[in-house]
Amino acid sequence: MDRIFLSGIRVFGFHGLTDEERSVGQVLEVDVELRMDLRHAGRTDVLEHSADWTDVYTIAREAVAGGSHRLLESLAADLARQLLDATRADEVLVRVTKPNPPIGGVCDRSGVEIVRTHSDSEQDAG
Repeated sequence: MDRIFLSGIRVFGFHGLTDEERSVGQVLEVDVELRMDLRHAGRTDVLEHSADWTDVYTIAREAVAGGSHRLLESLAADLARQLLDATRADEVLVRVTKPNPPIGGVCDRSGVEIVRTHSDSEQDAG
């Protein structure tokens, strides 16, 4: 399967288990990968046969900046669902990373990576 990806998207958001994380906020890093057949886009050189990177970036930015989740798993699942709904992707990979997580020790980053398909999205909704 072909892939389109955006990596290192940095967005300020209000996500985390602690009240402080959800009130003060922090920068999160997001990577997204859209898995889809890009042969037709390669032959035609037409954007409609692919995915618009600006749209993908905007969806990721708004998902992080626009709400609050206690778990990164929930944020990643919401973002994956939005990307599947908005693009021609058959499958999406979403990675959300929290630099310097508040875990009581030294840790450069923590995060979650999920892969979702349209059938996963339908199961999540039901």
